[in-house]
This record gives sequence, structure tokens and C-alpha cells, in this order.
Amino acid sequence: MATLQEMLSPVAPQFVADCQTLIDGEVDSKGGLSGTAVKAAYKVVTAFAPGYYTETLRAITPDMLNALEPYWADFLVSGGADFGDYLVKNGDEVSEALLAVTDHMAEVSGRATIVKAYKMVRGSAGKSIVAALPNLGAMIQKYS
Repeated sequence: MATLQEMLSPVAPQFVADCQTLIDGEVDSKGGLSGTAVKAAYKVVTAFAPGYYTETLRAITPDMLNALEPYWADFLVSGGADFGDYLVKNGDEVSEALLAVTDHMAEVSGRATIVKAYKMVRGSAGKSIVAALPNLGAMIQKYS
């Protein structure tokens, strides 16, 4: 059984592009006051420097895949049909695992503007991640 890293390594550029598209769609779908905050933070990150957002996404992907690996392995053993559904059933736990990665990234970042934007949305980030899990699971599963 291949790990997520092994499975996605050959298609890493396309996977990162798919992640970017997924994030763009999730941000666009946000509404209300919290949606405004998410969109503002996203704008800061994407406008920070040319290529910064894509490079950061590329750099953080291995850690994100490592955080998802136990869920992928359990999903495969369980014989489930839909990884997105599996992730949703474990939503809070999966969300916290992914947020641990972004929290660490914020801790070691030397970019105060980016860290400030992240802290602005961190409190509601768990709900946003859980909402994106069906699409994230489907995206990962299409490469399996």
C-alpha cells in the first residue's frame, strides 16, 4: 500500500495546482462577516509577493500529506468507497491535524504580515477545513 507521499509525488505539480484551485473555490464560497475576514486574509497572502502563495503551498504539501496519512491508511483498511466522507466523519480530528501544520508554519514564519493574516482567521479555520474535506478527499482519491 503506497503512502500519500509516494502516490502523489509523481504528480506533485498538478496536485499543488489542484489544491490551489480547491482553496480558491472554498474562499470564493465564503459569505458573511467571517467570509469577509477569510477573503481579506487570503488577499494578503496571495498579493504578498509574486509566487509566494504557490511556493508556500508547494512547501507545506508534504507536511499536510503526512498529517493526512493515518486517515488515508485507515480509510484503505476500512474498505470505504469515499475518502471525503471518511474525512468528514473524522472532521474535527482531521481539521486539528491540518491546523497543527499551518500553526507550525506560522510559528516559524518570518513574515509578520502573513502571520497577522493567519491569526485573523485561525479561530474559524477549523470549520472552513471541515467544509472543504469532501472536496479534499475526492481530490486525493482521484490520484489513487
